[in-house]
Amino acid sequence: MLICPHCQFENPNDNKFCQNCGTSLTHRACYKCGAEVSSDTQDCQNCGTECGTIWWAIITQETPVIVSEFGDALTQMQGNINSQPQSAVGSFLDREQRYQLLAPLPSPEVMATNTEVKVRVLDCQPYQISPIEAMLDNQPLSVIGIPNLAKAYVVLQPETPSVIPLIHDAWQQDNIQVILIEDRSHWQLLLDAWQDQTTHPLQILHWCYQMIHLWGVLEQVNCRQSLLELSNLRLDEDQTLGLQRLHLETPGSNLSEDAELPLTIKALGRVWQTLSKQSQRTQIGSFVKMLEDLEIGKIENLEELRSRLEEIATELEAPANPNFSSTEAKYPSASTILQDHDNGEEIDKNEDAPTIIFSMQLRSVENTGRTDVGRQRNHNEDYFGIDSKQQKLELPRSQNLQARGLYILCDGMGGHAGGEVASELAVNTLRQYFQENWVTAELPTAETIQKAVFLANETIYNLNQQGLRSGVGRMGTTLVMLLMHNTRAAFAHVGDSRLYRCTRQRGLEQITVDHEVGQREIAKGVESAIAYARPDAYQLTQAIGPRDANFVHPEVDCFEISEDTLLLLASDGLSDNDLVEKNWHTHLEPLLSSGANLESGLNNLIDLANEHNGHDNITGILIRVKVSPNQQSWY
Repeated sequence: MLICPHCQFENPNDNKFCQNCGTSLTHRACYKCGAEVSSDTQDCQNCGTECGTIWWAIITQETPVIVSEFGDALTQMQGNINSQPQSAVGSFLDREQRYQLLAPLPSPEVMATNTEVKVRVLDCQPYQISPIEAMLDNQPLSVIGIPNLAKAYVVLQPETPSVIPLIHDAWQQDNIQVILIEDRSHWQLLLDAWQDQTTHPLQILHWCYQMIHLWGVLEQVNCRQSLLELSNLRLDEDQTLGLQRLHLETPGSNLSEDAELPLTIKALGRVWQTLSKQSQRTQIGSFVKMLEDLEIGKIENLEELRSRLEEIATELEAPANPNFSSTEAKYPSASTILQDHDNGEEIDKNEDAPTIIFSMQLRSVENTGRTDVGRQRNHNEDYFGIDSKQQKLELPRSQNLQARGLYILCDGMGGHAGGEVASELAVNTLRQYFQENWVTAELPTAETIQKAVFLANETIYNLNQQGLRSGVGRMGTTLVMLLMHNTRAAFAHVGDSRLYRCTRQRGLEQITVDHEVGQREIAKGVESAIAYARPDAYQLTQAIGPRDANFVHPEVDCFEISEDTLLLLASDGLSDNDLVEKNWHTHLEPLLSSGANLESGLNNLIDLANEHNGHDNITGILIRVKVSPNQQSWY
């Protein structure tokens, strides 16, 4: 089947256009010039930009074979379907003629003497679902019938989608195994960033912290070797650590000649030691001491190693202290060679500084909002408001971004245009309230936020009373509201408009719980299927305006933004039928990238909702927050 790149609809293989939304299944627009390019072409014929779907093929042999056997196996795998030599550019790696070679394969004689060969291939059927994709959709826990190395990708894919390359296809024939994964050869090497003298020491500690987490994750699939090869450690555009590929552990796989089995965290320490030596940077004395203790066995497990990293991070972030650091007090033999980059003066530390390994600072905040009437309504009862401010201080060696944002989304209800009035009135009441009452350089308290919600309810309730509205004629609105100050966020929620959070590490999370009959019954212990079998399951249990404050119990909570995050406020026209949950991989996760256009992304999401949920008004607000380890106290 062909999966539409726009709406993810499943189409028959012979379709030229998506039968759901009309998107072409044979051509795509060039990323650079917009020209129409055949989907089975590598480069745009107009501007030369590479816009084909490229994968990195890894070809391995399970056991050593003689040259003639390897050549026969390769020929059999390709099926003699191409008149070109099997290794030539333009020939195909598979008998279905889907994956076209972009570089020549070595001769069978050369391939037979190597354990693996890597080559870039063009997917000439990019919208055709691959067997592994189909398997993951239908039986995500099944990894039967695919090469051993592919199994590790399949197992880790849901847990670490950004760290582990996406696996696209895999097959095995006789002695030859082939897997196709995301091409990350263009990603920056970790070593290059580590060597860069402008890279902040806290950023280096943050990468080490990520590697500690990955060590435990990779141990589950015997792939810790993936962290021990410097060329395999890469950084994405946001300086987040990722792997170019997975390496299965083999006997003797370690950095030392006298390999230790099984692998221990000493091997991880040796990687850091190698990175430090090759970088020729001035090293932090306590970091050097930690590596020494790791090598001689004083640090025995990941938890102890993580704790030492946190202490060093605390030492770096702490304000000046005329005495000495907490790490130096605990490990007196550590040589203090941490220096200021310009004048070589030693930087002092504070013994009582808090743990800061998770302390992050803003790099950027972007937002956009849009509302759409939908395909069946003749008027729009949704309304939203965005009120954001940013202040940036940039100096030669540091920058500081302070940001505040108020994001409000309301979905109105009520006869005779009451819905439009209620939603707009709620948004404007809340905006004015916080303009007058949010005057400090921190988030408002939960009590202050609740007062704002009660004021909005009172304003609409009084209008209902004055107009002698009754029953369905009483106007009201749902509310979802987000307040942000730097990396702290708070939200308030009444009704079934939602707040979602999307990150690379944690995936998609629905932060709010709908105030409706079905959820009320689930909270009482009723099974979900029974609760939502009720005819009134989706009836709201709370709203702003129809009743007085005694019947309004807003949910108010807060959270810390500790990694790059995409936040989505959505009316039910956008979230109905699990549209966000079903499509976040394609329509939200890519928007975490700095290069992705947030406004276009929201437009695509609303277009998708119109195709599936066009029965209602559709409104969304997107906020993209980029963070990095806090560096301000260093300077």
